Amino acid sequence: MKKRTIFGYYLSMVVLCAGLFAACDNDPDIDSSEKDKTLSGIITQYVNKTVIPTYKNLADESLVLYKTVETFKNEKTDANLKKVADQWIKTRGYWELSEAFLFGAVKDFGIDPHIDTWPLDEKAFLNTLDDKKSIESMDSKDGDVWVDEVLGDRLLGFHGIEYIFYKEGKVKSANEIKDNELIYALAVTGDLRNQCIRLEAAWAGYDAVSKEKQTLIDDRELVITPSTSSFAYGENMIKAGQLGSGYPTVTAGANAILDGCTTISEEVGNLKIGNAYRGDDKNYLESPYSYNSLEDFEDNIVSIQNAYLGGADDKNRGASLSNYIKSVNPIVDAKVIAATENAIAKIRAIPFPFEKNFASTQAGEAIEACSELTAALNEAKQALLSGN
Repeated sequence: MKKRTIFGYYLSMVVLCAGLFAACDNDPDIDSSEKDKTLSGIITQYVNKTVIPTYKNLADESLVLYKTVETFKNEKTDANLKKVADQWIKTRGYWELSEAFLFGAVKDFGIDPHIDTWPLDEKAFLNTLDDKKSIESMDSKDGDVWVDEVLGDRLLGFHGIEYIFYKEGKVKSANEIKDNELIYALAVTGDLRNQCIRLEAAWAGYDAVSKEKQTLIDDRELVITPSTSSFAYGENMIKAGQLGSGYPTVTAGANAILDGCTTISEEVGNLKIGNAYRGDDKNYLESPYSYNSLEDFEDNIVSIQNAYLGGADDKNRGASLSNYIKSVNPIVDAKVIAATENAIAKIRAIPFPFEKNFASTQAGEAIEACSELTAALNEAKQALLSGN
């Protein structure tokens, strides 16, 4: 309430209003402020212990991936190639662990399709590799910038790199990889690295990332701030319900967490597994060259688990949506936890590799498990929105 310079007989009204407000504050039936306080703590935990650590790990590993590809380009040995392949798997794992929060910077900047569109456009890809001028541009100092500006999403990202180094679930031999392919791989890995660094900086803020990352942001002129706010994405979410935040209420901020979870749960079951299983598109296979698709699916569900339980690993978990939902509807909370664990178990039960077993009974059971998880998460959303 704004302070007023009113005296005299208005003083009694001020005292009366103050008394009424005090009475309201002490009314046990009006606890929206307590709910906001609880949810605000959950959002802060989510940003600082789930989103930012995941993106930091992703950015860190993408830097290592670039350096391993660079080393292999300079010294083509099977040992160096094995390091590239292992690092690709590790980096990709952190990306898949971020897919329960495909909103904010990743959506605003179009980073998801930019680094993770599949299937690869193999015809255009091979034509690009055969184009001398394109290879010369990629081989320049700013090759990573060139591929970002010129190549389409279906020629970039994880799966373009995967195509170069893997075939039918196995790492290629060093002598199979041509020089033009390595030039492409290094440029596209550089672009991937840049996008991963953008995600960390966009959520954590420029000052929170390493000097190495700041230098890349500056040199590549990477946009990391939203056009609609002066806050970093993490701060914007933490300030939900406050002036200047993109989230009008604290509940809206908390609901965004669940929205992210339901979106990826639906995608894993209905699209990532379902498209090939139903025969809608048998080429709709997420990581078809490395046979990493099953790991991708599982990591996506683990990302839901991390978001819901309040931390990127069980050592850093604290305030969580699970705790809040349990306080207003313990049955729904138990459903979400059980459905998450069941979805992981059903995905693990699909025979490896998914690329050859997408029509299996177990794949159908995994789709059903993801559907049940989506339904449980929708119940959690209702509990969140109606809980007092």
